[in-house]
Amino acid sequence: MAQNIGQFFKDYLNEWRIQHNRLVTKEGHCNIEYSNIRYKYWISFLLDIWTTLVEIHWTFLLFFFVASFILSWFVFALLWYWVGGTNGDLWWQNPSDNTTVCVIGVYDLTTAFLYSLETQAFIAYGTRVITTFCPGAIAIYIFQVILATIISCFWGGVLMAKISLPKRRAKAIMFSKMAVICSRQDTLCLKIRVANLRKSLMIGTQIYGKFIKTTTTTEGESIIMDQVNIDFSVETGKDNLFFISPLTLYHIIDQKSPFFEMSVETLQNQDFELVVFMDSVAEYTSFSCQVRTSYMPKEIKWGYQFLPIISRSKPGKYHVDFSNFAKVMPMETPHCGYCFHNEKAHHQNSKDGTDNQGFECD
Repeated sequence: MAQNIGQFFKDYLNEWRIQHNRLVTKEGHCNIEYSNIRYKYWISFLLDIWTTLVEIHWTFLLFFFVASFILSWFVFALLWYWVGGTNGDLWWQNPSDNTTVCVIGVYDLTTAFLYSLETQAFIAYGTRVITTFCPGAIAIYIFQVILATIISCFWGGVLMAKISLPKRRAKAIMFSKMAVICSRQDTLCLKIRVANLRKSLMIGTQIYGKFIKTTTTTEGESIIMDQVNIDFSVETGKDNLFFISPLTLYHIIDQKSPFFEMSVETLQNQDFELVVFMDSVAEYTSFSCQVRTSYMPKEIKWGYQFLPIISRSKPGKYHVDFSNFAKVMPMETPHCGYCFHNEKAHHQNSKDGTDNQGFECD
């Protein structure tokens, strides 16, 4: 019992360390923190206020949304209070019955705030009404109506843009939690599986990767995020993918690949991160979106291959079994890239298959 609890906490701490040391999370979020940004550079965020509001968190967006209306109501309430005070309409000024008021029903700050709210929200209850005896009040009324229209249209556009962000469509793109390395058609390949959960197509799909590792140059310079391009392809090539069903991506491990010098014994001891990108255009909205995920050495299994996922039913339809999306099985695989064509090479063949929990299916 104690050993099981100890192993549980050990696995939990190991998983926590992996998640917090990676550059890109499995969900595609970049783990980068900015600091010491000069004040003058923050002005650029205010000048491009539209992009700033679309990018910020929903909590802050809703706060600014509510604050903009309440603040504008209060500012105009002060103006209507000033109009009433200038004309002698307020209760503490003891207006006579013959006094010609600018706004009927506005006699203190509370009623001025209510009239400002009713004007800007176009409620018009009728108990507080502007008269024709104060031209300045009419000008304020017109200005507030125009400003209310602008504020409503602006926030309507921001909320619509944020709701329809292309990254929402990207939520329906799933990568396998694990990558595998195995033999395929006389080549040694790294494989990754990706699926589109919606029936609408992703057009012009391009998939590529970045191998990120800390390196030291001959001059002694340490490059924290040295990036090497990783090419991926499917059976039909790497351009203009027909992304109608789950695809298995292949990266050929040749002499140009950073995986060429690794082996089954040394893979887990490496310090790198494989970031995979998918750029596509949604069929119905024509929005461009990018999906990202990453793989650490412990998330790459050597000597395994994915289980088949696509079959053809009797009526002639193609059937996709998502229960096998993330499952792998062992297969005989050379233990390194160097010995791939060596007939005496040692092979890595695991005894038991592994259920990759990267995809859940009801």
